[in-house]
Amino acid sequence: MTEATNNPPGPAKRRLACLRRPVLAAGVLALALVMSACSPRHLLVQGVADELATQAPADEEDLTLLRDASPFYLKLSESLLKETPGHLKLAQAVSSGFTQYAYAFVAFEAEQRAATDARAAHALNDRARRLYLRAQRHALTALELSSPGLRQRLMQTPRQGDAPANVLQPSQVALAYWAAASWGGYISLSKDDADAVADLPAVVRLAQWAWNTQPEYGDGALASLMGTLEAARPGGSSATAARFFDQAIALGQGRSAGPYVAKAEAIALAAGDRPVFEQLLGQALAASADRRDMTNQVMRARAEWLLHTADDLF
Repeated sequence: MTEATNNPPGPAKRRLACLRRPVLAAGVLALALVMSACSPRHLLVQGVADELATQAPADEEDLTLLRDASPFYLKLSESLLKETPGHLKLAQAVSSGFTQYAYAFVAFEAEQRAATDARAAHALNDRARRLYLRAQRHALTALELSSPGLRQRLMQTPRQGDAPANVLQPSQVALAYWAAASWGGYISLSKDDADAVADLPAVVRLAQWAWNTQPEYGDGALASLMGTLEAARPGGSSATAARFFDQAIALGQGRSAGPYVAKAEAIALAAGDRPVFEQLLGQALAASADRRDMTNQVMRARAEWLLHTADDLF
């Protein structure tokens, strides 16, 4: 040992050591207090997030009540999601909530008012676009947090001959579905925006990833989305789109109104086939009468409006 280590510390060193011990103890105590204060709060936030993620109003059939109640639920859920950004179930609930609110109550009202008040319809469409984009950002952020690099891969065009990608886990399919649905809704209202339209291949790619992992997702909801995207994309096949819609109807056992309405608009209306258009909408009304959940009632309202305006559509 050196001389320095053999010699006991002098008075100054002893005083400095005595000062350090209380400071260190105080620091440890402060850290313990902070941790004990944050832990219950984190657990509380996590618990509320878990509860909200399972309480999305999917079974509510009163659309007026749903429209009035949704903003509070969405704002609360969105605030909690900012506290727990990696909570996949809550991100799914927030993204689906904003997407459905934009589709059912904002974009639909814009369509209804377009013929009588173009300015109001434009304002409503602009609001719907922002809501769709909000939903898309929440879903894509959660997907990126769960799979870093996913967004970059999504925006890359695959090389010709590449095997179909299978990059999603089953726990990510719902988020991918709502990300694609909201993104597609945003693009459908942004046809004058070349940058927005240019993202359509990425939307199709994301939906295809979800399809590769869990094609039966949502009792046909994903199949119906695939049909809509196939019909909308440049070079898409109406025959392929029709097969997706038929698969969606089969997966929903004929009790989901959505695929009937989607097929009526994407296939029959595009082909100018009014009898088939009205037949499909009639089937949508029958399905929504048989099962009166939120989605079916939203699609029932749309089917009724489409039938009412058929003279203007054909």
